Amino acid sequence: MRFLHTSDWHLGRRFHGEDLIDRQRKILEHICATARTEQVDALLIAGDIYDRAIPSLDAARLFNWALHELADLGIPTIMISGNHDSAHRLGIGSGLYAKAGVHLRTDPDDASRPVLLDDAHGPVAVYGVPYLHPTLVSEQMQVETPSHQAVLTAALDAIRTDLATRPDGTRAIVLAHAFITGADSSDSERDISVGGVAHAGAAVFDGIHYTALGHLHRPQAVSDRIHYSGSPLAYSFSETGHTKSLALVDLAADGTPTVTHQDIPADLHLPLARLTGRLEDLLADPAHAPLADAWLHVTLTDPARPYEAMSRLRQRFAHTLDMKHEPATIPAQATDTPTYRDRVRGRSDLDITHDFITTVRGTAPTDDEQALLQEAVDHMNLHAQQKETV
Repeated sequence: MRFLHTSDWHLGRRFHGEDLIDRQRKILEHICATARTEQVDALLIAGDIYDRAIPSLDAARLFNWALHELADLGIPTIMISGNHDSAHRLGIGSGLYAKAGVHLRTDPDDASRPVLLDDAHGPVAVYGVPYLHPTLVSEQMQVETPSHQAVLTAALDAIRTDLATRPDGTRAIVLAHAFITGADSSDSERDISVGGVAHAGAAVFDGIHYTALGHLHRPQAVSDRIHYSGSPLAYSFSETGHTKSLALVDLAADGTPTVTHQDIPADLHLPLARLTGRLEDLLADPAHAPLADAWLHVTLTDPARPYEAMSRLRQRFAHTLDMKHEPATIPAQATDTPTYRDRVRGRSDLDITHDFITTVRGTAPTDDEQALLQEAVDHMNLHAQQKETV
């Protein structure tokens, strides 16, 4: 049985102010065309359909168009909600969609209810695990300690319980939206850490023949049976030069998956590029002429920040979308007083609060204080998630 695995469409997302709706429509057209030409038996979409819990009207219209295109494929589509989606909103109408062959899984209670498929070698059970925010779903899933590891373990235990009731030899596929240990992230994925831990171990998927993951935007294999398809478009400059692809999965009679990544055509990519150097050099160097229409991230290395640098860059490079100033030679005194951005770059909210207490008071937080700080950070993350899902 052959599957097409994709994820992280992020319909409605903008790229540094640039509207991506038309490009996203072309990507969806390519996905549907690939499903036809590759004669796949089912389509797997592993979450983050929308970019926001309350999508724009253009994004909702594009999703409505996509639903019709998916139904017209004449093959089953299995789709889950991701951490960017509002599960409740996305799930509205799911019962009707299923009658057209589009199966949405947005409720944790439905994770162990498979879409059942058959081929010459027997049944295949496809389970969809929507994004599980530990604090929001722990009570529903009867988990005592809210963590990504715990809620995913509970979901997969329920799936294995259901699978045990299926005929011998039933092959199992799971869709999930999560950060699995050992995978590489980029700048464009929203932080999903709770309790300081964003990851779950790959062992939660033991016994599953293929796991179709979403959330991370770089296509990659966690193991031979666990794969991220990656996003079909780049959504940050950190993805400049990344290969974007769709995953074709051939499931053998014994459940062994063979995964091949089909690259997205170059003409569908965002025209991203990076430039680094002094402003005058960037404006004058003829070697940069091919980048006149590229979407640029520019790093200026001038000793002092040039006057009106962005407007001057845009006179030559009209789509300069992002710029930062990093002097090639940092004055000696600057190394003794790093900027706030430098001090917090790459650090978690909890680490920053610990450092604040230590700096102000002169001693590190006690164990009890660390527990209170952790509770406050978790509460902040939960409040932000609830605002998006309301």
